[in-house]
Amino acid sequence: QVQLVESGGGLVQAGGSLRLSCAASERIFSSYAMGWFRQAPGKEREFVGGISWTGEDTWYADSVKGRCTISRDVAKNTVYLQMNSLKPEDTALYYCAAGLTKWRPRPTGADHWGQGTQVTVSS
Repeated sequence: QVQLVESGGGLVQAGGSLRLSCAASERIFSSYAMGWFRQAPGKEREFVGGISWTGEDTWYADSVKGRCTISRDVAKNTVYLQMNSLKPEDTALYYCAAGLTKWRPRPTGADHWGQGTQVTVSS
């Protein structure tokens, strides 16, 4: 069973920063492109950022480019999403995902999902 365990969400003021973490099994971490999606109330889930299984390539949604950085720690089998200059519109449930799919041109789906971690940005 694939396990993706997110952490790091919380409440932050606009302009602040958060770092989300996603711990995965070694098999998943070493085999799949991984990434982050988010879903705000009443909105569709959207891609935020992704990283290839080699760590050589990263991809970002235009809405977060320049404010977010995705990275991975091989020793910990963990993927991170560093989010800076947060805005109220970044408020959403953030999901870690593995096996990014349906590229159009950015991924719109994934094979495996975490449970999600809430990020709330106050104005």
